[in-house]
Amino acid sequence: MEHAIAHQHPHRDDEASKMGMWLFLFTELLLFGGLFLVFSVYRYMNHEAFTKGGAELDVILGTVNTIVLITSSMTIAVSIAALQHNKVKLSIWLMVITIVLAGVFMVNKYFEWTTKIHHGLAPGTEGFSQLPPGEALFFLLYFFMTGLHAIHVIAGSIFIGIVIPKVKKGNVSHDNYSLLENAGLYWHLVDIIWIFLFPLFYLVH
Repeated sequence: MEHAIAHQHPHRDDEASKMGMWLFLFTELLLFGGLFLVFSVYRYMNHEAFTKGGAELDVILGTVNTIVLITSSMTIAVSIAALQHNKVKLSIWLMVITIVLAGVFMVNKYFEWTTKIHHGLAPGTEGFSQLPPGEALFFLLYFFMTGLHAIHVIAGSIFIGIVIPKVKKGNVSHDNYSLLENAGLYWHLVDIIWIFLFPLFYLVH
C-alpha cells in the first residue's frame, strides 16, 4: 500500500502542475487577446496611418524571426519526446538549440528596434513627437506589444535554462518530465503570440 501511495503523489503533483500552467497560459492569452482587440479597433479607426506605419517595418526580418520561432517550437517539442524515450543528451541539446534560437530572435529584434529608434519612430524620441497621431499610435502599440512579447521570450528561455540542469541531474527524467512539458507549453505560447503579432504589424494593409 505504501509503495502504491508513493507513486500516486508525483502523479497528482504533475497533474496539478500541468493544470496550473494551463490556467496561467489562459490568462496570458486573455492579456494578448485584449491587446489584439485594441489594435484591431485602432487599426479600423486609423487605417491609412497604420498602413503607412506597417510599411516602415522590415517584413523580411519579421519573416525570418517567424521561421526562427516556429523552428524553436519544433526543437522544444522534439526535446520533450526525446526525454520521454530516455534520450537525455539529445533532449538537452535540443533545449540548448531552442535557447540559441531565442537569442537569434532577440538579436534580430534588437537591430530592428534600434533602427526604429534611430529614425525617431520610438516613443520618447524627438522624431516620435512629430509623427501624425495615427502613426504615433501604431508605433506605440508596436513597441509595447512586441516588447511585452520579448519579455515572454526571455522568460521562456530562462524557464528552459532552469530545466536543463535538472535534466542533467535526473530530477527531470523520462518518467518525470512534467517540468519540461510545462516549459514546452509556455514556449509554444510565445510562438503562437508571435504568429498573431507578425501579420498584425508587418502585413498591415
